[in-house]
Amino acid sequence: MKVGFVGLGLMGRPMAENLRKAGHELFLTSRSGVPQDMQGEGMTACANAAEVASNADVVITMVPDTPDVEKVLFGENGVASGLSKGKLVIDMSSISPVATKGFAKRIGELGCGYVDAPVSGGDIGAKAGTLTIMVGADDADFERAKPLFEAMGKTITLVGPVGSGQTCKVANQIIVALNIQAVSEALVFASKAGADPVRVRQALMGGFANSRVLEVHAERMINRTFKPGFRTGLHMKDLEVALSNARALGVAMPGTALAQQLFNSCVAAGEIDEDDSVMCKAIERLSGHEITKKS
Repeated sequence: MKVGFVGLGLMGRPMAENLRKAGHELFLTSRSGVPQDMQGEGMTACANAAEVASNADVVITMVPDTPDVEKVLFGENGVASGLSKGKLVIDMSSISPVATKGFAKRIGELGCGYVDAPVSGGDIGAKAGTLTIMVGADDADFERAKPLFEAMGKTITLVGPVGSGQTCKVANQIIVALNIQAVSEALVFASKAGADPVRVRQALMGGFANSRVLEVHAERMINRTFKPGFRTGLHMKDLEVALSNARALGVAMPGTALAQQLFNSCVAAGEIDEDDSVMCKAIERLSGHEITKKS
């Protein structure tokens, strides 16, 4: 397919590269510019999102937040101004489900389809092409987009109509944040009690407490390697979306609120661009103890 891709950051770049490896022709733009090594051989740098949309049959957006998606779609030289009837827009950012439905309506009025397809799996999954992709779309648009998803992800689920993908991603971010909090508390507890966190992690991975967070994030906590990954600032943003929607729905989420405050404290400590496993530092500061391996 002729595929437009807007947003070549930590996640967007490897996702776009996997699309190219699958044989799709790419038209690219990004706020920071298109890297030189992503130009040529089926990859064309465009001046703006409108130019991307005018050249491509399907346009994918992968940007940080709801206002960024709105600007990319409907701002000056945005995607909408380059669309023609019959094209498809796929937003793979993680944003508000309510705003997503509004964006879909506006794109639909131009005679184009809209799919929301946020992802989970971090930069590791993006590079490996093993992302989990949560999709909100009608059946026809999903089938049209599916070959592209298969180039970028491993687990692809049509959750429901437009907006459902973003709702699922919010649920994902709640679960991941609370897992990071639990693993942080467990490792700080074990370390301060005198146990080797390396061996504690190994033991827990063989039992019911095992999780991807224990496998990946706990290793980062123990080895003090907080290069993202998935940035703390973005996870904090996702929890803000979760809590604002929870208020509108009348849903109680006390654990999510606490995780949000821990992320807030990390941001206040200057850790906004570090991996979200850095939440352990918030627990460490409260406990007066840093996770320390003995071997």
